[in-house]
Amino acid sequence: MPNDFKKLMLARLLFTFAVQMQAVVLGWKMYDLLGDPLALGLVGLTEAIPAIGLALYAGHIVDRSRPLIVYRRVLLVSLTSALMILLSQFYLSDLGTMGQVYALYASSFLTGVARSFSQPSMFSAVPRIIPRHQIPISSAWMSSAVQTGRIVGPALGGIMFGFAGLKMTALAICLLLVSSIIAMSLISVLKMEPQKRDPSTIQVKDHFLSGAKFVFRHPLLLPALSLDMFSVLFGGVVALLPIYCKEILLVGPKGLGLLRAAPSIGAISMSLFLTRWRYQHKAGSYLLKAVTGFGLCILVFSVSQNFILSFVALALSGAFDSVSMVVRTSIVQMFSPDDMRGRISSVNSMFIGSSNEIGEFESGVTAKLMGVVPAAVFGSVMCLVTVGIVAVLSPTLRKMNLAEVAASQSS
Repeated sequence: MPNDFKKLMLARLLFTFAVQMQAVVLGWKMYDLLGDPLALGLVGLTEAIPAIGLALYAGHIVDRSRPLIVYRRVLLVSLTSALMILLSQFYLSDLGTMGQVYALYASSFLTGVARSFSQPSMFSAVPRIIPRHQIPISSAWMSSAVQTGRIVGPALGGIMFGFAGLKMTALAICLLLVSSIIAMSLISVLKMEPQKRDPSTIQVKDHFLSGAKFVFRHPLLLPALSLDMFSVLFGGVVALLPIYCKEILLVGPKGLGLLRAAPSIGAISMSLFLTRWRYQHKAGSYLLKAVTGFGLCILVFSVSQNFILSFVALALSGAFDSVSMVVRTSIVQMFSPDDMRGRISSVNSMFIGSSNEIGEFESGVTAKLMGVVPAAVFGSVMCLVTVGIVAVLSPTLRKMNLAEVAASQSS
């Protein structure tokens, strides 16, 4: 892989590391302050509003600018988000309980703003750095970097928060983001000119919506993204982990950090395997089987009262989710025209934001109404139902062969 790709991968690793640490301490602190599962769901909603609301605008901006420059600004916004948490710890007596809560929600909102631009800029940047035929392998390597950050970040975040407190943990998060910004500054193609186009040939509104129109008319992109969105929307249990750790598994913030890291431990193992395993010939079949495995693992976690079993179930869910993520990323990269990558990936980020942050809100609401364990069981069952529906309605996805697609594009 080119050196610039390695630097970009390092920057994303450090960014993911920091964001995952921040998510752990934010979730635990919020539940510690209010003791309400709905408050955890509102954290996800607060992040989802800008992440989804700005997504189409972000894709428009990325396609008309330099994606690497946009990603560097993403890091600056994330740094501002982390600084808000850090500074709030120096004024605890002045802020009070609700002041701290508002600071945490504001930090989450800024993270959502960064998220809206992060995905489109990253998707647009990678093909400018590596040859097109290396996209499937680069997706697996980038996934490995992201999952490494998701392993180390939550574990260290929980351990630091448990032993050193929120102030030192927030300081560490800020230092990681500064390091990520430095790594970005070392990329030699950072100042690459944006693609030239005649602004008079297309209306701004049409440019905004063209990515969404492309995705919704595509026979593979729409079912693949919908599968991921609904399976994680219902099957995700991230928002419920503080409650499980505090009231069911009784393991505290250190255990929360380990459980947050568990899916990524399985995911990075699978991602590294995918860099060598030629999954492309049966990519569609593997995608559906992986999401099925994810749903079954979440079902086991939902009813478990043993920390080790819960950890293993989440680790296996991460391994299955990694297959889904790598295949989905390859699909988006390979079927996206070069001049539309930002807009198409912004639609992808809307699907992801809906599944992750809206999924956290859904978890908080259902836990409030049904109880924690019934809410998690309900989500896992709905995930499995989603796989069955997509498998029946989209035979094209079920039979997808990415190797044939790559061969046809290179010929």
